[in-house]
Amino acid sequence: MQPLIFREILSVTMILFAIIDILGAIPVIIQVRQRVGHIESEKASIAVLVLMVVFLFVGDELLAIIGLDISSFAIAGSLVIFIIAMEMVLGVDFFKEEIPQSASIVPIAFPLIAGAGTMTTLLSLKSQYQTQNIIVGIILNTIVVYIVLKNVKFLEKLLGPVGLSILRKSFGIILLAIAIKLFRANTHL
Repeated sequence: MQPLIFREILSVTMILFAIIDILGAIPVIIQVRQRVGHIESEKASIAVLVLMVVFLFVGDELLAIIGLDISSFAIAGSLVIFIIAMEMVLGVDFFKEEIPQSASIVPIAFPLIAGAGTMTTLLSLKSQYQTQNIIVGIILNTIVVYIVLKNVKFLEKLLGPVGLSILRKSFGIILLAIAIKLFRANTHL
């Protein structure tokens, strides 16, 4: 086994941190928590860790087995992100399903945190960095995700209703832009 390389770990951690954008996802997480009542931060964090590590090792093969390519996967993720962003900007609920008492896997772990952009990035990182360094970067990012999810009530109190509204609309626009960028990058129009 090759030794861990600090510079690679730092690079992977920063790239994943930018793609996951857990700080930018705070308004979405707060909105989901307000809707469902409770976010299972431990369960969501474990799901994020497992999804990313599994996808790192079998992502290409898994998509091939079900007949999908990375572009199709990314486009599907961009559409989900687009709908979440529209809910934030317009203040309308598009999903009219039963509301669970808590949220963890959907939509928090996937597609918000470990979504199509993150998964696609992992496959790209695999060609540039050693696997063990990528895994350490994934673990470090999962710790940050857990801290944010665990403190979502505190963040909600800190921001207040007006701050939340402003943040929700602002990040809704940013999420829309991310969704459109992801869609455009993966379509061949």
